[in-house]
Amino acid sequence: MNIIIVAKSNAMPATLDLKCWRTRCKIIGAVAGCALFCVGIGVVAASIVSNSRDRALRDVAAIRDTIGRQQGDINRLETASRRDMDALALQLGALQAQATRLNALGERLTEIGKLGDGEFDFTKPPALGGAEDPAAAPHTLDFDLAGNIDTLRDQFAMQETQLTVLENLLLDRKARNALVPSGYPVATSYIGSPFGSRVDPINGQMETHLGLDFDAEIGSDIKAVAAGVVSFVGDRAGYGHVVEIDHGNGYMTRYAHNSANLVQMGERVNFGQVIAKVGSTGRSTGPHCHFEVWLNGKAVNPYAYVKGKIKPV
Repeated sequence: MNIIIVAKSNAMPATLDLKCWRTRCKIIGAVAGCALFCVGIGVVAASIVSNSRDRALRDVAAIRDTIGRQQGDINRLETASRRDMDALALQLGALQAQATRLNALGERLTEIGKLGDGEFDFTKPPALGGAEDPAAAPHTLDFDLAGNIDTLRDQFAMQETQLTVLENLLLDRKARNALVPSGYPVATSYIGSPFGSRVDPINGQMETHLGLDFDAEIGSDIKAVAAGVVSFVGDRAGYGHVVEIDHGNGYMTRYAHNSANLVQMGERVNFGQVIAKVGSTGRSTGPHCHFEVWLNGKAVNPYAYVKGKIKPV
């Protein structure tokens, strides 16, 4: 069997004799070479595809690992943020409690200091304002939340300490004020006889009057002019029925010529408490309250005390 191969139209055709073994070997070799070439191409292609798939799988695995790490970072950040927010909430609660204590302390100081209504209101924020500086350069706020909270807490603590000290001082002063005689012992009365030298209304001779006489209706209330402890209740020569009150700090007051004594020895009395009734017992020409103030064992003029002009040191 012959195979005629024509390469070009004007060229001489080539004839292959299939019966010749050489020709068959050439054809078989060519076919085998083509087959091997195709197999090689397939192997190369398969290798390329396989390598591409492996790289893609490795890239996907790497991306998954990165996503997993990022998710873990996000979870840790969320947990830390939640923990920080909880801590800030606790600190904010503590600051609010401190602010409440400061407001209550301020209100007490307002009452103790006898500030007028509206003169200072701890329940309202202070008014702020002022012109802006056009030449000032803008700048970003250095917002250190935790640091600012710590600073504010320290300021609150210092102010609370200072206000507490001030409160104690004012309370001590108020307590001392309560122990200093002040005001009239009988509300509806007038001074009928002064302190010092005077003509005795009974014998007409000069004498030293150790107190003030407050003329009043019999049975009128006699009130303590300061807080203290009753140091004597009973009768004294010339004084009739007497109540004496020890106020501390060297002060003692005496209320005499009473028609009735309403307190007992050792009883603690408050400023303004009714301790006796106006009378005319003892050496007296009519109903009145004889009032004396003693300081460190010496009788002093009560006038400045009843007028509220004596202040504690």
